Amino acid sequence: MTSTTTATTDTLRFATAGSVDDGKSTLVGRLLHDSKSVLADQLEAVEQVSRSRGQDAPDLALLTDGLRAEREQGITIDVAYRYFATARRRFILADTPGHVQYTRNMVTGASTADLAVILVDARNGVIEQTRRHAAVAALLRVPHIVLAVNKMDLVGYEEKEFDRIVEDFAGHAAELDLPGFTPVPVSALCGDNVVERSAHMDWYAGPALLDLLETVPVGAESAGAPARFPVQYVIRHDGVRHYAGQLVSGSLRVGDRVTVHPSGETSEITGIDVLGTTARAAYAPQSLTLRLAGQRDIARGDMITAGPDAPELTRDVRAAVCHLADRPLRIGDRVLVKHTTRTVKALVKDLAGATELTANDLGRIALRTAEPLALDDYARVRRTGAFLLVDPADGATLTAGMADLS
Repeated sequence: MTSTTTATTDTLRFATAGSVDDGKSTLVGRLLHDSKSVLADQLEAVEQVSRSRGQDAPDLALLTDGLRAEREQGITIDVAYRYFATARRRFILADTPGHVQYTRNMVTGASTADLAVILVDARNGVIEQTRRHAAVAALLRVPHIVLAVNKMDLVGYEEKEFDRIVEDFAGHAAELDLPGFTPVPVSALCGDNVVERSAHMDWYAGPALLDLLETVPVGAESAGAPARFPVQYVIRHDGVRHYAGQLVSGSLRVGDRVTVHPSGETSEITGIDVLGTTARAAYAPQSLTLRLAGQRDIARGDMITAGPDAPELTRDVRAAVCHLADRPLRIGDRVLVKHTTRTVKALVKDLAGATELTANDLGRIALRTAEPLALDDYARVRRTGAFLLVDPADGATLTAGMADLS
């Protein structure tokens, strides 16, 4: 494999989702193979297994379905993270399962994604699980959506079949308030429009899938959002306090007036260090340390913000949720809310008409927290609008939440 990471400038996190037998594993395998992101010994192992099964060509799905249980069942079960690079960009791929009972796995994989590839079988079109994947992408506010219409070779590469599916999906996307999506006709098995443009579909004037992945804007959402800096550590050096963490959105500069939440204290930035180097400014998603004027009572879990657009300080939390645990969530349950670097106790007050939420359920929740949280609306700032519910007894993750402050 040719190393190209030195030429890349940024990283795209993207997730793939598709129903069973839509060819998602083959698509991911084709993407890795044709972009020369597969080591020679990996490809050789795939070729050997394929030959033992009587297949003439390598089964590229084997490059992604690496778990033994998955190979035996012929399905993708867990979220598999793949790392690869081209000359233009680095990639972190979350390959998520397609079964409805693994919706929670898609939530996990797509929660930090800049882009989601939703796969559709050209023979079947938009089905219930496609609509569910689109609903999860809308719930998570994934900034960019690609509709990959796969197996175009099995419908004769017909433009009318592609247009029919795109029109159907567009209607559903409008109902969900999804951002504009980009449709691409592909054949993962044959390699059409995955890495190279297809000679079989001259009616399609758009880019191949890899072209889209290499050029879609990254970081525009967090860079344009208000400055949010959750404090992870307080470091004392030579009598000066340094506040360490990751700037999850916006930018900070020396001289900026800042507010500390939940105390409401204000101060001024007197120094910024990024990777041990003094800087005049910092930008999301950089990790850094801040120095503030005066001695401030700031601890892990506090949030430092700049500018007039402050988060909402509240103990009453309303949110859309996906329940992740096998144990149900019920009204009256006592939980921990983990929000950025802060963890507080809370009580489940309401489940929007439901008596309980079970694994993979999507719903709405109302919480009352013991201490205030500095929340943003998830639709505006994903990182500071997201939280997890945790079981206080054993620390197990129960539910993923997306704050709705409207």
